[in-house]
Amino acid sequence: MVAPRSASLSRLLLLGVLSVMAGCTHEQGRDIVQQLGDGKPSELFQTSVDRMATLSMHDNLDSLYLLMNKLYQRNPNQWKQSGYLDAATAEKQIRLAIEQRQPLPQLGQRRDLAALSYALDPAFRGDRVGAFIYAIGSMLVTAHGGRTEFYITDAIDPLFVNNAARNIEKATWMLSQRQDANGVLLLFSNEISEAGSNLSFAVEFGKIVARLDLLAQMLDERYRRIGLNYAQSLLLMNFLPVQ
Repeated sequence: MVAPRSASLSRLLLLGVLSVMAGCTHEQGRDIVQQLGDGKPSELFQTSVDRMATLSMHDNLDSLYLLMNKLYQRNPNQWKQSGYLDAATAEKQIRLAIEQRQPLPQLGQRRDLAALSYALDPAFRGDRVGAFIYAIGSMLVTAHGGRTEFYITDAIDPLFVNNAARNIEKATWMLSQRQDANGVLLLFSNEISEAGSNLSFAVEFGKIVARLDLLAQMLDERYRRIGLNYAQSLLLMNFLPVQ
């Protein structure tokens, strides 16, 4: 969330942009006004990579919540162990816990990888769907520096984003393989049988991994370009700009 002072500054910047547009043609000015009107003032404090990281995070969380809904449908006995009245209430509370970085009662103080390992442990007793989704969601937020929206002053480590993608790949495989003492899958997800196939879980997890990989590559390239630009300035004996 942008602070009131930042919001005021963004309005001033927006007015400045509009004043510059006075020198544009009428058609150009109309196009720019429409583009600015479609966005939020806070976007003036985002680079293109910041904006992409924000959209990617929102899309990944939406994919995760879709997977949670599908897992509850495939495993209707799970939400009943969460202590909530119904699956919809369980989903809402888990979303809040992820986005507000609150602990999930059934996981104690576990987050991220500790929560993921616990949720996939056959000895775990509780709402495994909620615990699994919360664990991945909290890991995603942590890998992005503890934020879900990003601005010029924020830094995201591409290594952590890449690691999160690899962790999700492993968790997806574990989800399809882990069984209890009786040889029954801990959670039912993908299905391949004579009656038909349902690989929608793998597809949605694949979308999350793909977004993370793309973001990691863009972040790595941005930081690499900063280093290259600095090296070029030294090679050409150019002074670096200060404003």
